[in-house]
Amino acid sequence: MNLLELKGVQTHIGAYHILHGVDLAVPKGQLTMLLGRNGAGKTTTLRTIMGLWHASQGRVQFGGKDITALRTPDIAALGIAYVPETMGTFSDLTVKENMLLAARSAKNADGIDDTRLKWIFQLFPAVEKFWNHPAGKLSGGQKQMLAVSRAIVEPRELLIIDEPSKGLAPVMINNMIDAFAQLKASGVTILLVEQNIHFAQRLGDSVAVMDNGRVVHSGSMAAFSADEQLQRSLLGLAL
Repeated sequence: MNLLELKGVQTHIGAYHILHGVDLAVPKGQLTMLLGRNGAGKTTTLRTIMGLWHASQGRVQFGGKDITALRTPDIAALGIAYVPETMGTFSDLTVKENMLLAARSAKNADGIDDTRLKWIFQLFPAVEKFWNHPAGKLSGGQKQMLAVSRAIVEPRELLIIDEPSKGLAPVMINNMIDAFAQLKASGVTILLVEQNIHFAQRLGDSVAVMDNGRVVHSGSMAAFSADEQLQRSLLGLAL
């Protein structure tokens, strides 16, 4: 069963035609990797799903509901969280304040579900360690952990994350892989855009590859990883 589906989605940004009929399926309970060279349309696809840019043609469906024309806040309210490449954290606020801002149901720290907060601390110990520190003082990896923590501070059905491993040291990448594996095991459906192929291989259940504004390949990550010729033709490299 697919939780998210894009059917023939086209997106224009000003005079530029970026997406040329994207067909994408994200199976419920799986982690789907969206791969492709720079400029293939991956980030535009995520932003179109979230209503930040509107599809000029085609449909976006979530849980069987057409969300193509919905506003971004209404899409988020359905249980979809989006972590952009820029992470979307607030440097002048503390980690705690960043989390409170993301927790729509909480008016104070006590309003964040204690069990859920402990779970987040277990996934990302740095969030607890730097709870009262300004987010701007965190390292790049710690900011990424905070960004994902903000996305899951309340229950979500779908996480959409743009390049979570970008610029991270290998030890931080391994920490992120462990955290995403636990998130996936908890039943959350995840759609990740990623450039780090080894990161993608270790985490992905399914994969879709984009080129020139279209999905040109989709299938299981295991089958894709085993086919070096396909990898070279679509990405110019091997896993």
